Amino acid sequence: MTGKKKNAKTTKPAPKTKAKAAVHAQPKAAAAKPAAPVAKALGKALTKKSDLAFKIGDHVVYPTHGVGLIQEVQVQEIAGHRLELFVIAFERDRMMLKVPIVKLATSGLRKLSSRKLMETALVTLKGRARVKRTMWSRRAQEYEAKINSGDPIAIAEVVRDLHRNVGQPDQSFSERQIYEAARDRLASELAAVELTDISQATTKLETLLATA
Repeated sequence: MTGKKKNAKTTKPAPKTKAKAAVHAQPKAAAAKPAAPVAKALGKALTKKSDLAFKIGDHVVYPTHGVGLIQEVQVQEIAGHRLELFVIAFERDRMMLKVPIVKLATSGLRKLSSRKLMETALVTLKGRARVKRTMWSRRAQEYEAKINSGDPIAIAEVVRDLHRNVGQPDQSFSERQIYEAARDRLASELAAVELTDISQATTKLETLLATA
């Protein structure tokens, strides 16, 4: 009886059952690992059109270049990664710009101003010029910063401050350059908002300035 008890203790099936369970569990865990690369690959899928704030054919404003037209979406492979880019044409400057879609939020690219905002900019034109008594080089930097901000109201301030009516002192060459750059930038967005051409928009701006 004692021998039988010892044999019963040494032939317990529990350890073998556990060992088998562990062996069978390993292939399952290994099979689950390939799911990660698949998920990663899905993450590289192209952006859905419904998720984009802009679409082909939209007029947009890029701070340092003004109004442009989105012509197409290109996909390029860079260092093994697929990158989507908006191709934007700036007709006035005769240039093309490619903006990565993943960097839209930090690029400063925006939609056209609303009619209400443009009206505010036009009211700004009719205000009183505010010229600081500082060196021209410093004022020129401030004016250029306002133009490159892409803010129509800030650009209108530059146009207002540098505009000269009949009987007022003539502009210097550099003042004239900055004035025209600001006026053209504002006119291009006004034309896009009001669905007219730049020459008509420029005439409207100059008429407002003359009657201010």
